Amino acid sequence: MPHSYGYRARTRAKFSKPFRKHGLPPLSRYLQVYKRGDYVTIMVDSAVHKGMPFQYYHGRTGVVFDVTQRSVGVLIKKIIGNREILKRLHVRIEHVKKSRCQEAFKQRIKENLERGKQAKIDNVPFVPVKRLPEGPKPGCFVPAKGNLYRLAPLKFVETY
Repeated sequence: MPHSYGYRARTRAKFSKPFRKHGLPPLSRYLQVYKRGDYVTIMVDSAVHKGMPFQYYHGRTGVVFDVTQRSVGVLIKKIIGNREILKRLHVRIEHVKKSRCQEAFKQRIKENLERGKQAKIDNVPFVPVKRLPEGPKPGCFVPAKGNLYRLAPLKFVETY
């Protein structure tokens, strides 16, 4: 058979749905609210052909720059050669889901604000809010089992 170079060529595994998850998307996906500045991940739903992005963008995360009735505009960085190009895509909301990439960051901001409020109440002048790397493990002595042998190099012997 001749080789195909179509728009959806070699996407059999990429666009396939999991077992018993076939069919149209649930209604909750249409009721999701997107705002400008939100981080979204493009996940192509192969059951909906309209507004489907090219396969390269499947699984990519970007920022919403525009919201229309049935789609969102997503700003994505694409690496071409040695440079980054900002690509603007309009993708229907069936192919988009909210990203969880900033959950830990936003949680850390809330915790730091709470710490600052508590420090004001306790009258503490400085509260560390930076994340610190895990320090070295504490040292210890390992008990010896049996006899100990002292290792030393052998004396040099000329063989000629």
